[in-house]
Amino acid sequence: MAGLLTLGARAMFANQAALQTIGQNIANANTPGYSRQSVVLTTSPGQYTGAGFFGKGVDVQTVVRSHNEYLTREAVNAKSTAMADSTRSEQLARMEKLFPPGTDGLGYAASQFLNAMVDVTSRPSDPSARQVALGRANELAVRFSNAGQQINDLQAGVVSDLKANVSVVNALAQQIAEVNDQIAKVRGGGHTPNDLLDKRELLISQLGEHVAVSTLTADDDTVGVFIGGGQRLVLGNQASKLQVTNDPYDAQRAALSLVEGGQTRPLDESVLTGGSMAALLTFQNHDLQDAKNLLGQMAAAIGTRVNTQNALGLDLSNPPGQGAQIFNVASPSVMPATTNQRDAAGNFLSGVQVAIADASLLQASSYKLTSSVSGSYTLTRLSDGKTQAVNAGDTVDGFTLNFSPAAPAAGESFLIEPVGSAALNMRRVLDDPNGIAAASPLTASTSVNNTGTLTIDSIYAVNSNYNPTKYPATVDFTGPDPANAANVLYNLTLADGSVLNGSWSPGQAIGNQPPGIDLGFELRTNGVPRTGDRISIDPTTYASTNNGNAKAFLNIQTEGFVGGQLIVNGSGSTTRVPGATINDAYAAAMSDVGARVQSAKYLSEVSTSVASDAETNRSGQAGVNLDEEASRLMQYQQGYQAAAKVLQTAQSLFDELMRIASR
Repeated sequence: MAGLLTLGARAMFANQAALQTIGQNIANANTPGYSRQSVVLTTSPGQYTGAGFFGKGVDVQTVVRSHNEYLTREAVNAKSTAMADSTRSEQLARMEKLFPPGTDGLGYAASQFLNAMVDVTSRPSDPSARQVALGRANELAVRFSNAGQQINDLQAGVVSDLKANVSVVNALAQQIAEVNDQIAKVRGGGHTPNDLLDKRELLISQLGEHVAVSTLTADDDTVGVFIGGGQRLVLGNQASKLQVTNDPYDAQRAALSLVEGGQTRPLDESVLTGGSMAALLTFQNHDLQDAKNLLGQMAAAIGTRVNTQNALGLDLSNPPGQGAQIFNVASPSVMPATTNQRDAAGNFLSGVQVAIADASLLQASSYKLTSSVSGSYTLTRLSDGKTQAVNAGDTVDGFTLNFSPAAPAAGESFLIEPVGSAALNMRRVLDDPNGIAAASPLTASTSVNNTGTLTIDSIYAVNSNYNPTKYPATVDFTGPDPANAANVLYNLTLADGSVLNGSWSPGQAIGNQPPGIDLGFELRTNGVPRTGDRISIDPTTYASTNNGNAKAFLNIQTEGFVGGQLIVNGSGSTTRVPGATINDAYAAAMSDVGARVQSAKYLSEVSTSVASDAETNRSGQAGVNLDEEASRLMQYQQGYQAAAKVLQTAQSLFDELMRIASR
């Protein structure tokens, strides 16, 4: 009877344990990170008798959880990638608003300002036309500065988000370390703490949303968590901390560092391959910086071009003078590395000075200047990685380098942003409408004795080669050009008696034909001259009725002065490649940002789908299926009832035996 009672009791306990485990599964079917558990049942060793081995029932060996290490790791990695792509897509969508199309765009505002000069051309002395032009100039400057401020706001948002992420990561790392400690303490019991293991995996999964992690299981069943290409975040029951620090060059930008054992080690952005923090750093260091440089390039180019043209004309002051600056153009920024040498007062011993030499050659890029042990200097254009050796006084991409108060020492470096602050600091600085230099410093007229159809279209100064002491001057057409019958030869006689010879062709400007003749002005005509015809060029006497320089403003809209380049030929000579017009430059910037937004959106959709599939595969292995649990519930319920029947039968037999024995 004892054997039968033992069999029934053990069977009831085994089925009760299974029913309890099934109940636990059903209760946690919707609990995040929970892994389905099951009871492992084994047959008890049989007892030998003369009649053979008789079984002693069933034993509950342990409770295990359904778990697949590979699927779990893949789900964490996929979620980390999806979070990175999603975060970058969200940030780029915000940045895209800085480049609106249509009438809200910077290109439209630039066109409106230049178009306003049409009325100034028609009525050069009209105060209202000049005031409208200044109003359009102010609108253009405000749009640039607002866009620059919005970039700063996005940058501040990135820093704030990084700090929030770091707080969460540090909290999760500490919790993982605590769970590691609890797991290590119960390791000697011979059974796995399933709920603690689930909790640790859930924490690691949540950690992966912020930063890509790798794990390594130790002999005591604790898990080491590593980030950034092997940097220790959690080891055993000890957790390191992440910290948001200033960028080594720009204090407004953020960097990540790992604090461990009292030491702070910077983490390079390139080794943080996933998670929202890696996406934030990528957006800050590449997308946002590129947008800042694109806006700055356009602001510096158009501001400088307009100021230069206004300075070449005459304003309405009495007496007429050189036109003043219309826009403020910010100076280039140079930021030394925090590791550069300093004196006792904390001042940097060396420095780099940068000045704009030709704004039409400025590129939408930042630069890094490094000094080697040999005393040479290397300048790297960060937009495309192009490097070149430079020295003090060299001009590169439209800006000139100089070293002051001393040349950089070996190992020192500087971040140079020629156009980084141009958009933010752009503003209209001319408030007096009379300061618009609508008049050309020169006036041209044809002789009454001319026999051809030649008439004057326009004349205005175009560069710094214009010298007022060389006028009045005359242009005399001397006859057909033997080298080209369609052209007419001419003599240009200056005030000092010097004579320049040229060949005129229809549509060609006189006075600016480098390298032969470059007097700093352009005289354009209509019609055809005949031999003996003359044009007189005199200093402008009545600036209020002259519109020559205002006509020059109208040409700016179709001039390629944004992002030009100097190409070095095989012979060593340079060729100037014109840049884009202001409208084309803005359209290209919109296209660049739009392409990034669409690419990031597509990648986010793909990686989110991959992460969803990976989680489905993991949960298919480890998750709770209520239908399956319901069938198992019925199975073990019947087993429990059958075991109870065995016990009941044994009890009845025992009672009958006792009754017989008592007679």
